Order: sequence, then structure tokens, then C-alpha cells
Amino acid sequence: MAETNDSNLTCEYADRNSEEAFAALVQRHINLVCSVALRYTGNPSDAEDVTQAVFTILAKKASGLRQRTTLTGWLYETARFTARQFLRTRMRQQIREQEVYMQSSLDDSDPNNVWQQLAPLLEEAMARLSEKERTLVALRFFEKKSGAETAALLGIQESAAHKRATRALEKLRNFFAKHGVSSTGAIIAGAISANSIQAAPVALAKSVTIVALTKGAAASTSTLTLIKGALKIMAWTKMKTATVAGAALLLATGTTMLTVKAVHAIRAASPPDIQGSWEGVAEILGTSGVSQGEKARSRVVFQFFKTNGAYTATGVFIDTAPDPFQVTKFIYDYPSVRFAVGRNFTFEGKLRGGATEIAATQRRENLSATMLLKRTVLPDAAPVPLTKGEYAPRTGSDLQGTWRGNLGKRPVRLAIKIAEPSPGTFRAELDNLSSSWLGQPVTVTYNPPEVKLEVASGAGTFQGEVRNGSTEMVGNWIQGGGQAPVIFKRADR
Repeated sequence: MAETNDSNLTCEYADRNSEEAFAALVQRHINLVCSVALRYTGNPSDAEDVTQAVFTILAKKASGLRQRTTLTGWLYETARFTARQFLRTRMRQQIREQEVYMQSSLDDSDPNNVWQQLAPLLEEAMARLSEKERTLVALRFFEKKSGAETAALLGIQESAAHKRATRALEKLRNFFAKHGVSSTGAIIAGAISANSIQAAPVALAKSVTIVALTKGAAASTSTLTLIKGALKIMAWTKMKTATVAGAALLLATGTTMLTVKAVHAIRAASPPDIQGSWEGVAEILGTSGVSQGEKARSRVVFQFFKTNGAYTATGVFIDTAPDPFQVTKFIYDYPSVRFAVGRNFTFEGKLRGGATEIAATQRRENLSATMLLKRTVLPDAAPVPLTKGEYAPRTGSDLQGTWRGNLGKRPVRLAIKIAEPSPGTFRAELDNLSSSWLGQPVTVTYNPPEVKLEVASGAGTFQGEVRNGSTEMVGNWIQGGGQAPVIFKRADR
């Protein structure tokens, strides 16, 4: 049996349900499958689960694999796909569990009790924010504006409003924690939204309007005194803001150093909890952008988890490889945070900004780049992978389907999957079949016959035309300031 090739063993199992033949296949290939699974998951127990799944798939697919002299390649690919699916499922499960935990914390706690703890401290906490942050919190959580409404009112992008809200909530959370009120950003936001604005007396609006329109002429003496005092404070605050930079230069450096050391000592003794979501933008090491000197970049989200005092993490590069990956060798030694992804990628950083940021360096082989991660309660989500049904070619769409092309003299094999769920609206993914970069999001612009495909990370753009009855896309691939001709042909007709 040991000398029989894989094809014979597969036929033996498929035709006669030979347990001996299948056991021989498992024995022959299990080290390969388990090793691939372990490199992806970073956990022996998880690798065993993936290995079990791979050979279960083999048992189900055996009848269709009779002609393969060796199963090595098929098992390798199946192990990769299964491990990636395992990580994707686990990451979604961990995120769901975190959301359920946060929601249960909010449901289980008495909302009135949470608010009763926050209310006496809220205005002092708000005073620690910048004016821009206070304005945003007032709009977003006091007045319950949507993210889009808040951004429009402030004249900023919605993504910028989202990040500013996240930073403000984290500052509030830290302030409340220092004053004995431990909670999460989500619970704080919910409590503020539910309780911070109370209905004013019905007659008050009318009386306020009357007095204000007379510019104080109809106000009582006590109200006038209050108005004058408030105006003085506002003027003083403005002057103090203008002179604070100069005053700061007069502070003794030694005192500042002593304060920093004292804070560091306290936090080292009881390091901040860093569980949760951290988001940043990472340079794709060794990959150029569209223009000369430009680098490809991707949004990256890490989820940090703590179990029995030890940290683990998963991550996802949203704009290059939306499949999640497992972080290995996670070390948290305040203020340092270090971890690895496989053998080639390492991350070394330090907490700063009250444990709201991690300033780090990412390394892959002999390449390196800086990265800044910021704590967030609302991380960006990776796009849901396209299904075959979504990009299957259909009548009425010039582009929907799978397109393949070769780029360069040492050809890089590319596959582009395009879906057109409604006329003129596209979703697309790029698979670099010569590497492991699969499922890269792509933006499609189509003005027949001209078509433009832009990789979300900036790692290249295709500009060309649809020709020959919508069976070819002919044009140039632009990257690194140069361009190369390429033809994408339909691979599904």
C-alpha cells in the first residue's frame, strides 16, 4: 500500500470505501496539511481542527479526484482555503461575541444607575476635550445627529467625524475610569444619548426669546450680573488660549520629567487594558503605488483579546487581503506591544496618548515602515467577499464575470471578478494568482467603451477599453509611474 500512488489510493477509497486506502492517504499527507494550517492559525488546537476539515473534504470529494497522480497540490490549496475560512469565521465570531458582551453589559446594567454615575462627572469630563471634540460630542450624542449629519454640519468628511468621535469617547472613558466609573465607549455613548438632554420647561423658550431680543434690557439684575460675568470669563479664556504656548515655555523641564516618570511608574504597575479594536493605515512593504515614489497602503484593523491574562489578536488588511489572519507571539510589556504574523512580519510599538494610540514599526524581511494604530469602538469592516453567483456573467452587463490577464515579461497572473448588482453600480475583486494577495477590493468606472479599474490600496490601476463583443479589456496597467500593456480576457465564456 505504501508504494501505491495517490490516484490508486483515491480510486480504492472512492470505489470500495477502503478505510485502509484512506488511512494511507492521511498518513502520507497529514504533516503537510497540519503544517500549513499551523502557520495560518498559529495555534496547534486550531490547526488540528483545520486538518480534520481538510481530510473530511477529501473524503467527500474523492470520487472527483481519481485522475490526480498526486494530491499534494490539491491538499495544499484546500488547507489554505480552509484555514483562511476558519480565521474569517473565528474573527467574525469574536467580533460578534464582543458586541454581544457589550450589549449585555448595557442590558444587564441599570441604565439609570450608569447615568447616575456619569452625570456628576460629565461636564468636568467634557472640559477635558478640545472645543472641536466637545462640539462633535454635543451634536452626535447630545442632539443624536447621525454621523453623516454631524459631518455635514461641521464641514468635514464623515470618516473624519467618525474618528474624532472615537477619540473623544476614549478620552471620556479614561476620565471616568480615573474617577472610579469603569465602562466602555459604547455604553458611555448610549448613556449620554439617552439622558444628557432633558426637556426644558414649556414657558422658558418664550421668556428667553423675549429677554434675548431686547439684548438684556428686560433682564433682571441677577441675570445682567450673570451675563457680564460670563462675558468676562469668555474674554479671559480667549486671552489665556493665546498666551498658553508662551507660558508653557517657562515651565521647568525637571518638573515635567518627574511627572512623566511618575505616571509611567503607575501605569507599569497596573498596565492599561488594551483589549478591543485598533485601526490604522499600513504601507504595503515592497509594493509601489500608481505614481512614481508612491507606496501602496491599506487600512488595517486588529482585534486584541485577553484570555487568562494573556493577549492574542487577529487582524485584517481591508484594502489588500480582506481575509483575517492570526497574530502570533503577542507580547505586552507596558508600554511596549510586540507581535508577529508568521515568520516574516513583525510589529513593534509603544502605547501613547493615554493608551489610545500605538506608534509602531512594521517589518517584513529587510523592509520597514512606521504605522500608527488608534483605539476605536467602530472599526472599519472588510468588504464581504463576492460569491460566484454575484459575478457570474449575465445578459445586459458588459463587465460582470471573471477576467484574466498576464502582466509583465515574467508574467504576474491576474484575475478580476466583477459584479454589477444594478446598472452602473459595480463591486470587484482582484486576485494576484502569482502570490497570496487574493480578494483585493477594486473600484470600477465604466463609460463605454472606456473602463478604469483602481485597486483600493493604490497598488495599480488599469485603464483601457472593452472590445470584441465584451470579451476583452485592452489597455495599460499603471504602477510606479510607468505603464505596461495588458489584455484581460473573459475566463467564463
